[in-house]
Amino acid sequence: MTALADLIRRQIRAAGPLTVAEYMALCLTHPEHGYYATRDPLGAAGDFTTAPEISQMFGELVGLALAQAWLDQGAPAPVRLVELGPGRGTLMADVLRAVARVPGMAEAEVHLVETSPVLRARQAETIGRDVVHHASLSEVPKGPMLLIANEFFDALPVRQFTRDGAGWRERVVGLEGDALAFGLTDPMPPDAVADRLDDTTDGDLVEVSTVASAVAGEIGARIAADGGAALIVDYGDWRSLGDTLQAVRGHANADPLDAPGTADLTCHVDFETLARAARPAAHTRLTTQGVLLERLGITARAEALARGLSGDALESHVAAHRRLTHPDAMGGLFKVLGIVPEGAAPPPGLAP
Repeated sequence: MTALADLIRRQIRAAGPLTVAEYMALCLTHPEHGYYATRDPLGAAGDFTTAPEISQMFGELVGLALAQAWLDQGAPAPVRLVELGPGRGTLMADVLRAVARVPGMAEAEVHLVETSPVLRARQAETIGRDVVHHASLSEVPKGPMLLIANEFFDALPVRQFTRDGAGWRERVVGLEGDALAFGLTDPMPPDAVADRLDDTTDGDLVEVSTVASAVAGEIGARIAADGGAALIVDYGDWRSLGDTLQAVRGHANADPLDAPGTADLTCHVDFETLARAARPAAHTRLTTQGVLLERLGITARAEALARGLSGDALESHVAAHRRLTHPDAMGGLFKVLGIVPEGAAPPPGLAP
């Protein structure tokens, strides 16, 4: 039993069941007991591993793609490199190393949107140069920006609605005795999923993240007004359908209601909603991570790096390349969406 579990039980008894979004927000971001407030979740000793932690190639190629998008727009200055949810800072460190020789990019400001004090300290140490931390994107100064959001949107809270005839019931977290349990509200006609009656049937579950839409809207508005580009990399698909809430603890699946605050909670990303929210900026076609990396030249880069390796190091390098690109691994599971100003060329590797 965790301290956060006790807090959640007291809150439910006092005010009634929580929406799934409210539950996720408490588990992940509670200032004292939340998952991200209390630990470094990445790597072998943590709970999950992201693409930048697997190989430097991911950050190098993503960084160069954004740099080319910036050059294609006339290299507007001052340019700001922005990352949402930067983990340990590994991705940004790899980006900076790759773009250092691009004229004008060495002077780019680095802005990291991160709420975890544990990870903020780790990021500053990893990147090894001046960075500015922010609690939200709204704090980043206006102007052209090159933004990366790698496994950021999947951790934003979602509400879940189950189709019931011509209406919906919302999935909530309540109590059965002292145990946390999922339940459903009475039928309601929620505006949040009114547009999903045409492509769902009785019993279908749809996930909605108003937080994700708001962030995507801010990204799109800023890029449309000031220029730049954004790359959103995450697991999910063009449209949400089905229950994708999952908990990961120690690199293994866990019960989302077990030991709140001790596991990472995520849901698949609805990229159609992000693209729609980002208007008036333009979006690229949704592309798998593996296809994008291959188009950007990851195989040639992998071969170049392999020349100096042997034994276990070489085997690990080959495995990393496969994991990032293979359709049965992260290469197929993860998708990439680009955001650019209307009429601008898409970042390399992506199609309009």
